[in-house]
Amino acid sequence: MRKDSRKSREPKWKSAPIVRGKLNCKAKGELGEMVFLHKASSLGFGVAKPFGDNERYDFILDSGKRLWRIQVKSIYRSRHRGYHTSIRRGRGAYEPYHPTEVDFMVAYVAPPDIWYVIPVNSLAGSASLSFYPSGCRSGGYFEAYREAWHLMAPPIHIDTRAARP
Repeated sequence: MRKDSRKSREPKWKSAPIVRGKLNCKAKGELGEMVFLHKASSLGFGVAKPFGDNERYDFILDSGKRLWRIQVKSIYRSRHRGYHTSIRRGRGAYEPYHPTEVDFMVAYVAPPDIWYVIPVNSLAGSASLSFYPSGCRSGGYFEAYREAWHLMAPPIHIDTRAARP
């Protein structure tokens, strides 16, 4: 009888993963912010993080023409065929984000690695956001904002007075 060579290569003991345990909600939020920092930087935006947790926004993005105040939300699991997150601020009673405090709500749906870039004006006092990247019967209101990073980019001016022969 022939011995399976794969089994002989496996260690006789297995090590535990190098983690301190399951991530809590705050740790997941911080992880989402780190992923946002990487994504926005890789797209060419300048990124700044305010000191402390006293501002209504998590980041300031520099597009080269303007500064944007960004609130980041991250979602790590699906429910009811979609991804849902609360967009309440503060503790206790619900307070909507206002356009005088935040310019964009950026939601990161972690398992499929999808971003939604939503102007706060489009939220109209909503208490939560629902995303359906795989589709749904109603189509998903926020699908128009999927990967909409261009909303924060400076406008491109095309010279219509191109050189003529």
